[in-house]
Amino acid sequence: MKKIMLSISAVMTMGSFAVAGGDIVPVPVVAESDNSSFYLGLAVTAMSTRDASVSMDIFNVKHGQDRLGNITFLAGYNYNQYVAFEGRYTTTFTDEDKVEMDGWSLFVKPQYPVTEDFNIYALLGFGGVTMDPVNGSSVDVDDSGFQWGLGAGYDFTENISVFFDYVNYANDMDGVYWDGALQVDADAFNLGVIYKF
Repeated sequence: MKKIMLSISAVMTMGSFAVAGGDIVPVPVVAESDNSSFYLGLAVTAMSTRDASVSMDIFNVKHGQDRLGNITFLAGYNYNQYVAFEGRYTTTFTDEDKVEMDGWSLFVKPQYPVTEDFNIYALLGFGGVTMDPVNGSSVDVDDSGFQWGLGAGYDFTENISVFFDYVNYANDMDGVYWDGALQVDADAFNLGVIYKF
């Protein structure tokens, strides 16, 4: 009988602990933050256009290469914090010697937020490049193909960020460049600002 009484009192004690604390409160639903947004941007671009057999040197004068100062406009849509879609247009505002360039690009932009304010990204897509002669040079390039890039961005505010990236606009594109070269490369370094809506 003693064992039965101990068992009953143990079950009753455990039952009172199970309902301690009052009514059951439902778990609040946390709203998921919306990371999608449209954005516009503007960048100053240091561009190297050259015969494909010449290595890039953005800081020095080199035979077979023309260094350009371009301005780049961009518009995009952040689908979420990891993927964006971006379009770019670049045009020359100052040239070193022989070439003016216009280019357009459509990119898928995989991105990774390293911190809340700093992210890294890649640019993968398709675009076209047109190079025209300056100062009587013999340049004629109008081709399209795969383009890619790598970059990083920093958010100063919720709406304003800065970015720096490298973009390969042309790799062995067909055309006439300088002294009759038939393959042309073009690479760019961009420093710019983005406004997110």
